[in-house]
Amino acid sequence: MKKFIKEWKNRYKNAKLKYKIAIPLCSILVIWYMFCLPSPLFDVPYSTVVSDRENELLGARIANDQQWRFPSVDSVPEKYRVCVTQFEDQYFSYHWGINPISLFRAIKQNISQKRIVSGASTITMQTIRLSRKEKRTFGEKFIEMILATRLEFSYSKDEIINLYASHAPMGGNVVGIEAASWRYFGHQSSTLSWAEAATLAVLPNSPAIMHFGRNREKLLNKRNNLLKRLQEKGIIDEIDYELSIAEPLPFEPYALPQVAPHLVTKIYMEQGGKHIHSTIDKRRQLLVENILSRWNAEFAQNEIKNIAAVVIDIEKNEVVAYCGNVNFDKSVSANQVDVIQAPRSTGSILKPFLYCAMLQDGQLLPNQLLADIPININGFSPKNFSLNYDGAAPASEALARSLNIPFVVSLRKYGIPKFYSLLKEAGMTTLSRSPDTYGLSLILGGAEGKLWDITSMYAHMAQSLNDYNNEQRYWKHKPISYIYNEDNNEPIERITRPLFEAGAIWLTFDALTNVNRPEEIDWRSIPSIQKIAWKTGTSFGFRDGWAVGVSPKYAVGVWVGNSDGEGRPGLTGARTAGMVMFDIFNSLPSSKWFTAPTSDLVRAETCRESGMLTGINCPETSIDTTWITKKGMETNACDFHIRINVSEDFKYRVYENCAGSRGIIQTSWFVLPPSWEWFYKEQHPSYKMLPPFSPECMNEDQTKTMEFIYPFANGVVSIPKQLDGSPGKVIFDLAHRNPQTKVYWHLDDTYVGETQNFHKKELAPAAGKHRLTVVDETGNSLVLNFTVK
Repeated sequence: MKKFIKEWKNRYKNAKLKYKIAIPLCSILVIWYMFCLPSPLFDVPYSTVVSDRENELLGARIANDQQWRFPSVDSVPEKYRVCVTQFEDQYFSYHWGINPISLFRAIKQNISQKRIVSGASTITMQTIRLSRKEKRTFGEKFIEMILATRLEFSYSKDEIINLYASHAPMGGNVVGIEAASWRYFGHQSSTLSWAEAATLAVLPNSPAIMHFGRNREKLLNKRNNLLKRLQEKGIIDEIDYELSIAEPLPFEPYALPQVAPHLVTKIYMEQGGKHIHSTIDKRRQLLVENILSRWNAEFAQNEIKNIAAVVIDIEKNEVVAYCGNVNFDKSVSANQVDVIQAPRSTGSILKPFLYCAMLQDGQLLPNQLLADIPININGFSPKNFSLNYDGAAPASEALARSLNIPFVVSLRKYGIPKFYSLLKEAGMTTLSRSPDTYGLSLILGGAEGKLWDITSMYAHMAQSLNDYNNEQRYWKHKPISYIYNEDNNEPIERITRPLFEAGAIWLTFDALTNVNRPEEIDWRSIPSIQKIAWKTGTSFGFRDGWAVGVSPKYAVGVWVGNSDGEGRPGLTGARTAGMVMFDIFNSLPSSKWFTAPTSDLVRAETCRESGMLTGINCPETSIDTTWITKKGMETNACDFHIRINVSEDFKYRVYENCAGSRGIIQTSWFVLPPSWEWFYKEQHPSYKMLPPFSPECMNEDQTKTMEFIYPFANGVVSIPKQLDGSPGKVIFDLAHRNPQTKVYWHLDDTYVGETQNFHKKELAPAAGKHRLTVVDETGNSLVLNFTVK
């Protein structure tokens, strides 16, 4: 009895010891089982896939391991699901990762054949094998079985078959159903036919078969056998079966779509390895690409090789077309360069922002006369594109005609640092230097800008005007997006003071629509073009042609030129980019024009000749009623009209004590400064100069009669040497109200000659400071101080 009891005690101790070992071991195994599944299951690089707003493929970029492996699909097409389960795993919907019946059959077959003839792998096990990429051994098979059961507990059946379909080898460097569908059949997987679905279902079984030069018959038999099985099971009818087996196999891979290739590349650089749903409208994109290709063929005759265009839907706050360049598939002319994102010299494309800002601040009225005469500011001597001068031009006309001198003068008045800050706040990202470095050339193309930034800036102006017209308030909007999101057009927050206010924006857009530009394009002569506000720009050396247009619905930006910076004669914004922009707008749906934001404007009486608020001397016949900004009421009144006494026949100026028999009439006369008048009268034949004084009136003329056109007061003059090394000369230019009057010239108190009718004098002063004095025959004098280098 004692022996029996002792024996049971020993057994109990051994069992207790075994339990002490088994329980921790089991716990470890359970914990391992819970966490044995990798996360993510597939740690592989993916191709970058970009689709349009309707989820149609625009293009793709190959994965870093040089495989066409599209990111995992959200759902597997039903036809493919049926085909792959019938071919690989008929009981996929019922087992927990392992099919015991198939496993038993495989063991029996392998033992009887003394080699591996069947693997009994379920789709779940194959998914694990694809993720692990290990050699096929019995030990690895056991691990696959364990991980397969774990996968079944963690993922739904739909998720498992999606993972399999997205990572199954499909021949060559094609991986996954979506990449294979595009490469082999040229369309997305959701539209696979039964024959195509069956082909992709049998491929992973032997992916090396998919070689277009061999084993085609073997692949065809595999596909047709599967289709026959589907027909026998009643999954497809006889007609579908006959039609499916009649479909040929593809002979070679299809090229993937190349729509908006520069945007696809941009997204690849920013968010590589993802499927990005873009805002691009594929139909609109193809239309714009076709327009650019057509114009490129024409411009290429002048060796202008590159064009870029972007179309923004202002209401949706999204890009609908993005053409970074033309001929992306050709490795010539730097066609792979995305010019939309490339900094280029801006030309005159920034002028509307200065015009709008000055209107808003009350520094300018829409039709206010601005000087358009030769100027020299610290050695900077800008010229108009036409190399001519108007003497004076209304601000709105100066904007529409893109006159340079008025805007240089305006920028000097507004302030370079202030305008610099305004541009940066508006969204210009390329201003990397200090304001002083750019100087006054900032308004003429001295800075570089991106087509993306500048078109977006115009679009945001239109958004502000739309916001005010719709809600009488302003909103801060998100940046223009090319990634699709349903709330792209949802504003961020309400703002009380926008960068540009509705009244100033409307006046700016109005100036860019109503004023005719005969030296560029009369858009009203093209009947099918909708009403838009537009601006062109041409950089120095004819390197860059710009055009940006805005309607309430769209903003279109176009750049034309050579990516390498080569200039070409005739490469101007109006004659190249402007024509392309009009063509694009003509292809877009039209919309009603902006409503005038009358609550943000005031009606004011202005002088018709000067464009300024009416002064005390402005005649009733010269008064107009004009929309201006509220701040515009703070501008100066017109001082170009002066009160004078003239004879009854208007031939002479007189005074009361010397009118005599000529009679006397007091009238208001429009008088410009002499330097303005010199050029103005040539462009405006109706301009009447002040009449001369009556011979009986010897009183001194109270108006300014002479003004130097060149050089400028206290300016610095550089005199280059002639080709033979001798000192050169400088031409001094003088404007006189009465050109026929004789003028006597003195350089540093030395008489140097006289002029009449054309008051120009060629002199060769030595280096240093000088004083030039001119005296006309009536005794009027003028002194100019200048320095010669």
